[in-house]
Amino acid sequence: MKRCALALITFLSASTACAQQLSPVEERIVAEVRARSAAALGLLERSVNINSGTMNHAGVRAVGKVFRTELDQLGFKTRWIDMPAAMQRAGHLVATREGSQGKRLLLLGHLDTVFEPDSPVQKWQLNGDRVSGQGVSDMKGGNVVVIEALRALHKAGALDNTNIAVMFTGDEEDAGDPKDVSRADMIALAKRSDIALAFEGTVLDKEGRATATVGRRSSSGFALEVHGKQGHSSGIFSERAGYGAVYEAARILDGFRQHVIEPDLTFNPGVILGGTQVGYDDTGSRGTAFGKTNVIANAVTVKGDLRYLDTVQRDRAHEKMRAIVAQSLPGTSASITFDESYPPMAVTAGNLKVLELYSQASDDAGLGAIAAVPAGLRGAGDIQFVAPYVDSLDGIGATGSGAHSPSEDLELASIERAAIRTAIFIYRLTR
Repeated sequence: MKRCALALITFLSASTACAQQLSPVEERIVAEVRARSAAALGLLERSVNINSGTMNHAGVRAVGKVFRTELDQLGFKTRWIDMPAAMQRAGHLVATREGSQGKRLLLLGHLDTVFEPDSPVQKWQLNGDRVSGQGVSDMKGGNVVVIEALRALHKAGALDNTNIAVMFTGDEEDAGDPKDVSRADMIALAKRSDIALAFEGTVLDKEGRATATVGRRSSSGFALEVHGKQGHSSGIFSERAGYGAVYEAARILDGFRQHVIEPDLTFNPGVILGGTQVGYDDTGSRGTAFGKTNVIANAVTVKGDLRYLDTVQRDRAHEKMRAIVAQSLPGTSASITFDESYPPMAVTAGNLKVLELYSQASDDAGLGAIAAVPAGLRGAGDIQFVAPYVDSLDGIGATGSGAHSPSEDLELASIERAAIRTAIFIYRLTR
């Protein structure tokens, strides 16, 4: 029998919510989330106003301290995991509860943002029912969703004897190398879990309904090195001088555009440097080039991003790209190499089942059913390192827009909605 519960009136919501098929304990959990809505936004504001660009290690640790204090208060055993100094990353926050009741859960978030200390992007700024700021939706909002869901469960006495691990990484936006070191602790936690949930931002469909992520494309890269014959510019196109490195690089990239594109496959040449002297610093993502207009360029370096749904698609793209690179213009040569960063997250029956249960929890709480967002629409995320080992779901954090841009913002009310969904879902998984 369905029953309706009158929603608490908060500054975020002055409407009546219909909660379907919620138990008395679940109704209490919902009430605890709503009672904390204003305080939750205060926690988010504190974290957003600390710059935590990936390379700002002190800032990443400071944000970690904010969330570590909250998790300590909820009875979790917390620790900070430092990374090797050579990796140049701040480390990760891990919190655990040991218990034997229900499913063993791994909850993932990240502390870092793409905005380094010299970023002109503003910090916390309210704009009506939305707020903008550094990492407000990607993904400090998601971290707050985790904290508030767990807090509501704690207040309802529903965390006792549960087995839950929380890991907030300090380098999701630019994972430290080697990945088998920077993600070793995460994978170890996944192997001791039944389900992994990640709290990257919730994507809305065309009708404005919330979705979740059951599959994500890989994040990998390519490096193109092109060589030509340096000489006087008046000789360009001649048999003696050839076409030069810049024209050859342009031919290759346009060949990719014309012959490699297929659904859910993207390749983006993010940096290109050409001239007679070229240098690129991978660590700083910066480069230099020297050349003169009356000299044929003898070198071009291109650094790019390559994303695919599965290894079959990856191998097909690699083969086509290598073939295009091999068709050199006269007087030129080129080579291409590929590197792997984030593995793809395959759409599995297990992931779809987790989505089904999450959607039911949302619908029962009067927040609507949740559909799967097409895998090709999501970028890479930490969930992909654990998805091969455990049933997984991502994209269940706060709702915002403009991630990684000066206009990154967040819908304030989405923190409450996501925390309610998450708290009810975790409660049911851990019974």
